[in-house]
Amino acid sequence: MIDRFSRIVMTASVLLGLGVKSAAVAAPVPEAERIPVDLRRTTLVVRDIDKSIPLYRDALGMKVIYDQVIGGVTRLVLLRANDDFVGVLGLMQRLNLTEPTLPPTFHKAKPGEHILVFNLKDLDERFEKIRTTPNVTVSEPPKRIDYPGAGGSTIPVMFSAIWDADGNFIELNRIMGVPAGSSK
Repeated sequence: MIDRFSRIVMTASVLLGLGVKSAAVAAPVPEAERIPVDLRRTTLVVRDIDKSIPLYRDALGMKVIYDQVIGGVTRLVLLRANDDFVGVLGLMQRLNLTEPTLPPTFHKAKPGEHILVFNLKDLDERFEKIRTTPNVTVSEPPKRIDYPGAGGSTIPVMFSAIWDADGNFIELNRIMGVPAGSSK
């Protein structure tokens, strides 16, 4: 009897041999192309971590890997998706602010602002949970966009966008073709 791993390897080999392209899978670049730099984490300064966490942990499914108050003045929560070294998201709340913070604004990102981009393999199924999460504002529900690719090709992407509790603009995408920069 063939074990599950052997069946997967044989199936993948057959598909590759037939020239069937699989869905995009994240992987480190080849060793020869590596540089001595990794983008470890993006940290968002938020008004209230407890209003932010439901989107990232509950709706997106990220795992909390750190949640501490530092020096009595800052709370830091770190969340990961599929890697605990790169692509970590930090949420930081200053606990000792003396001046009032302005309410969030919901607008497309401008110079000096950022856009978080998540790839969700299950965007179609997950979007309703995201849409109904407290403190989430939908900019655009999922729709297909064909981005221009190399050599006149296109990169089909199911695109959607939201704002989180602090007005951070977030793209929630599902790549349906070969991502930019990937070998074919």
